[in-house]
Amino acid sequence: MKILAVALVLAVSAFAADIPRTWEKSRVESLELPLAKPEFSPVHLDEAAYYRIPERVIYKTYPVYAPGREPAGYQEFLKAVEPEVTFDPSKLTTPEQWIAAGKLVFDAPTSLHPVFFTPQNLRDPEFFKQSGMPIAKDGTIPFASWVVRRKGTVELGSMGCNTCHTRVFADGTAVAGAQGNNPNDREGALLLQATAAAIGPDKTLAQVRNFAKQFEMPWLTNDINRLTGSMSLDALVAAGMAIPPGVTARANTSMLLPPQIPDLIGVRDRHFLDHTGLIRQREIGDLMRYSSLAQDLFSADHYGSGPIEGTSAPAARYSDPQLYALAQYLYSLQPPPNPNPVDAASERGKTLFTREKCVGCHTPPLYTNNMLVAVDGFDPPAGAADVVSIKIDLDPAYTLETHKGTGYYKVPSLKGVWYRGPFGHNGSAATLEDWLDPARVKPGYVPTGFKGYDGKTRSIPGHPFGLGLSPAERKDLIAFLKTL
Repeated sequence: MKILAVALVLAVSAFAADIPRTWEKSRVESLELPLAKPEFSPVHLDEAAYYRIPERVIYKTYPVYAPGREPAGYQEFLKAVEPEVTFDPSKLTTPEQWIAAGKLVFDAPTSLHPVFFTPQNLRDPEFFKQSGMPIAKDGTIPFASWVVRRKGTVELGSMGCNTCHTRVFADGTAVAGAQGNNPNDREGALLLQATAAAIGPDKTLAQVRNFAKQFEMPWLTNDINRLTGSMSLDALVAAGMAIPPGVTARANTSMLLPPQIPDLIGVRDRHFLDHTGLIRQREIGDLMRYSSLAQDLFSADHYGSGPIEGTSAPAARYSDPQLYALAQYLYSLQPPPNPNPVDAASERGKTLFTREKCVGCHTPPLYTNNMLVAVDGFDPPAGAADVVSIKIDLDPAYTLETHKGTGYYKVPSLKGVWYRGPFGHNGSAATLEDWLDPARVKPGYVPTGFKGYDGKTRSIPGHPFGLGLSPAERKDLIAFLKTL
C-alpha cells in the first residue's frame, strides 16, 4: 500500500499541463478558411498586440435565483462576502483539476453591464412570462450569476459561455454545453423597449443602429445587414422577438440572418467549428483560439482594406491557462442520459438510415464525415480538401452574407439530436418532425422555428434527403435518430 501511495504521489507531481501559446502567429494565420471573397477575410490583432491586452480576472460567482426562489437573507449574505479570485493555475496539478477550473471559466461572466437583462428583470415574474426564460429545477437562472469584486457591492454578470451554451429541459434539468435555450434576443428586444421608455425612442434607435453597424459588409452590393439602418425601433424590436431560443444574433453573424446556437458536447471530435466551417480544429490550441475570438477578439477584426466601423481591441482577454482549462472542460462534456429506447421502430429506422445512404455524410460513429458542403453561388477553389462532391440546395445567405461566409456549410453531427433544436443552420425547423416534413420546401410554408425577421412565409430549402419517405418510414427514422 505504501508503495502504491508513493507511486500515486509521483504520478500526480509528474503531471504538467502542455499549454499551447494561444495567439502564436503561424497558428493564427492558418486557423481559418478564407471567406467566399478571400480578399475580405478577417485580419486579426497581431501577436504582440494580443498579449498586451490585460488578462481577465475570474472571481467567485454566486447563483441568481428566480423570483420567489431566493433563500432568505441571500442578498445580505452576498454583501458580506469577501471577493475571491478562483482561477489559480499554480494550484492545478491533475487533469481533473484543470477540467474543474475550466468549468469556472465556462461560467465566468465577461460582462457586468446589462446585455440581455437587468437585475430588476430577474426579480420580475412578468419578465419571465414575456421572454420565456427557463428556470432550473433548483430555482436558479443558469445563464447569469452574481459577482463580488468589492466587498459590499454585488454585480450581475452574464455573457460567459454559459449564457448561450446551457440548455434547461422541461423538467428543469440544466445541461452545460448543450445548444442553449436562453431566449437571448427576445430578452434583448424587451431591454430595447425598456431603454426607449427610459431615455426616449430616438436615442435608443440611434444606439441600436450604431450597434448593428458591426454586422455590415460594405463589399456586398445588396447587404441585408444594411437594412437595420432604415428599420424603425418597433421593427428592430420585432426582429429580436422573432428569434427563438436556440438561435442568436451572435458576434460576427447578423441580426437578420441569425445562426443556430451550436451544441458543444462532442466538440473534441469536430474538424471544423461554426456552421460555415470557418475555424479549423487541428489541436486543442485551435479551440482555445476560437474561444478567444468568439468571446473577445472579434471586436478588433478588420476586413479587407479597412476596419468595420466600431471595431476596437477588447478591454480584457482570457489568459492562456484559462483558455486551456476551458478547452479541457469542453472536451470532457458528456451528453445527458438518453431516455429514448432502442426498439423495433428505431431498428427499422436504422435500416432506413443506411438504405437512404445517410451514412455517406452522417457517418457512424460520429454521425458526421467532418466535411464541408459548398452552396450554390460559390465554387470551391481547385483541389479544395474536405469538401463533398454534391450540393444540397441549402439557403446560401448565411454563408455568403455574413462575416463567417466561407461559401460552405459543415456537415453537422447527428449525435444528441434528441435534446437539441431548433434545427438547420438558422434554426428554422423546431423539431426533427418539422425538418423531415416535405411541406417545408414549399413557398407558402410557415417555419416552426426561426420564421425570419419580417415574419413572412417562406420555405426551408435544401437537404431533400428523407422527404420522400412515407409517414411511417419518417416516424421510424426519427425514432432511430433520437437514440443517437
